[in-house]
Amino acid sequence: MKIQLFNGKDLDDWAPRGGHSQHQWDVVGHIDLDAQNPKQFTTKKGEGIFYNGPTGRTVDLYTKYQHGDCELHIEFVVPQGSNSGIYFMTKYEIQILDSWGETDLTFGTCGGVYARWINEQSIGGTPPRINMSKPPGEWQTYDIVFKAPRFNQAGNKTDNAKFVKVIWNGKIVHENVEIEGPTRAAIPGEETTKAPLMLQGDHGPVAYRNVILQPLDDK
Repeated sequence: MKIQLFNGKDLDDWAPRGGHSQHQWDVVGHIDLDAQNPKQFTTKKGEGIFYNGPTGRTVDLYTKYQHGDCELHIEFVVPQGSNSGIYFMTKYEIQILDSWGETDLTFGTCGGVYARWINEQSIGGTPPRINMSKPPGEWQTYDIVFKAPRFNQAGNKTDNAKFVKVIWNGKIVHENVEIEGPTRAAIPGEETTKAPLMLQGDHGPVAYRNVILQPLDDK
């Protein structure tokens, strides 16, 4: 059964990282680039879209629902130069960035599987196969099949988490990419079999809509 993680009207099914009650995430009906400043958004009241506020600098937001294996459809838009990310299980990030026109693709490019951060160094990470970025201000889509890590009865990990398939704006950009551990800026803590989906909120303006998750645990 598909789950609408965002009901279109409010953020009652979400919680701010750290329990911060003063976060800026809000629901709007329309969003566009600011004609005077393309690094910012303008919004109109309504329903159907949520974004991280007028400054684009607020806490991360995560679902109250905890997922394991799943298929996620999500739509996002960023203004010029902005940055966000989607953290499966609050641990494993697919990058969101204004990468329009970029040719030197890295794990930090939009669509990248972000690197881990160990001893003050970036470890691993996987760039997208192709840059499918749309210009700033245009809505984009991810369709992602994710497999949670596996553990034996003793609690030892037997299989890494895996991005089975990542489709970005209609093109496959990753297949069967294992993630050996949490990527940078993940919520601290041990890996597990179920945890929330988290959206990064402190790296610049971003908006989301149509966040639909299909659990795959029974397949």
